Amino acid sequence: MSELLSTFTNHMVGRAVAGRSFRMEGRDKVFRELIRDTMALMGGFNLENFYPGVAKAAGGLLMWSVRRRAERLRDPWDEVLDKLIDEHESGVPGNGSNQEEDSDFIDVLLPVQEEYELTRNNIKGILADMFAAGTDPAYLTLEFALAELMLNREAMTKLQAEVRSSIPKGPNTINEQHLTGMTYLKAVIKETLRLHPPSPLLLPHFLKEDCVVDAYTIPACTTMFVNAWAIGRDPKIWDAVEKFMPERFIHEEEIQGFDFRGKDFQFLPFGSGRRMCPGMNFALASVEIMLASLVYHFNWELPNGVDDIDMTEVFGLTVSRKEKLLLTPMSDTV
Repeated sequence: MSELLSTFTNHMVGRAVAGRSFRMEGRDKVFRELIRDTMALMGGFNLENFYPGVAKAAGGLLMWSVRRRAERLRDPWDEVLDKLIDEHESGVPGNGSNQEEDSDFIDVLLPVQEEYELTRNNIKGILADMFAAGTDPAYLTLEFALAELMLNREAMTKLQAEVRSSIPKGPNTINEQHLTGMTYLKAVIKETLRLHPPSPLLLPHFLKEDCVVDAYTIPACTTMFVNAWAIGRDPKIWDAVEKFMPERFIHEEEIQGFDFRGKDFQFLPFGSGRRMCPGMNFALASVEIMLASLVYHFNWELPNGVDDIDMTEVFGLTVSRKEKLLLTPMSDTV
């Protein structure tokens, strides 16, 4: 399932950003590896932030090591993004160029390049952000949601009952209109984001000047992180913090109104303000449709001989499961 979900989200982002499916061209694996390595680098421990004296004593070795890893990623990113931009500028068929109704994100960026003084490197940076922000949050949320549902079969049964009763019999493709009113589906996604925010420390924040918070002075030029993972498990806010319980977002009056778009500081899986995740809306739309489709068309079982799911996590800018999720689909006639 891990490979399937990763390929799906990469395919969706590829269609929106570049107007094509990279799966058909064999580029999806390249993009997935680049995104994975980039997230690992960005989420790595920076000794200089915590022990500036030690970092200074080590000369430029630490910075050189980080820079070398970044440069190793820069060249392959440049290669794939330059090719996409060149194809759009030359009007290669299949990318939606010159067809307003089929325009993709690159088609939108190129015409305003001069107006907003965007360099080619600016555009490549924006595209890299879109691929990373649109792929990882959706893929990781889907994987954790399925894993939690397999560990909590009562929740899976409730979700399947809601989805299958809300969609007329027969359609092969589920669309956004079908999702209207699926309260439990949205609660499942919220509960997954509470327990497993895609980026548990959110995006790094950099202070331009000294800041005082509760009498604690934070010096300028400090990189700050917000622990969204801890906020989502704060026992002062949430009951049974370790339990997967989507019903809390439906029946608990104080919690049912919580929104993950940055308005409620008790629930910040995507951050808040100008620095919140740029791929949030796209990722959530993908997650809702994909999760509804998976539980609508199939029943799911663990492989033979497997009776539990290892939920061990691997840390980075985004947090993923250490072990791949393996499930067996059982066809269901709806």
